[in-house]
Amino acid sequence: MGAAESVPQKSIHEFAVKDCKGKDVDLTIYKGKVLLVVNVASKCGLMDKNYTQLTELYNKYKDKGLEILAFPCNQFLKQEPGTSQEAQEFACTRYKADYPIFQKVRVNGRNAAPVYKFLKASKQGFLGSRIKWNFTKFLVDREGQVLYRYGPATAPLSFEADIKKALEVE
Repeated sequence: MGAAESVPQKSIHEFAVKDCKGKDVDLTIYKGKVLLVVNVASKCGLMDKNYTQLTELYNKYKDKGLEILAFPCNQFLKQEPGTSQEAQEFACTRYKADYPIFQKVRVNGRNAAPVYKFLKASKQGFLGSRIKWNFTKFLVDREGQVLYRYGPATAPLSFEADIKKALEVE
């Protein structure tokens, strides 16, 4: 348990995911962008700090090439109980999130979303490849390779220097 799964994909850009309304989104549209991929939950105690700081980072760096890809997940104590659209409305209304909120996914187990299997295989965390909790974050470079993995309690602003380095901005 916790062993990294072997995945054939070499880049996050090789995946397609569904938006909060169920429409396919080909991640090739993010080629050339630095991505911060995060599993979110609207009922999690880590929600306020994470959503607030994610919105702050997005507003600060979106014009320099940062995209945040948020995936609602109900796998941890059922802290994202609503629909994908409700998760998107919550983030956009309460936290002014302008970044994409995708369809709810599973991040662990046999039915984990393929994109999460790729992320976990690329960078292991404290518990091996398993996602520990809501708000685990992956920083992905412009070529679609995972640079870093940050734990749930790691505040997004605490790794702003990594984001700036990936964006190649001062």
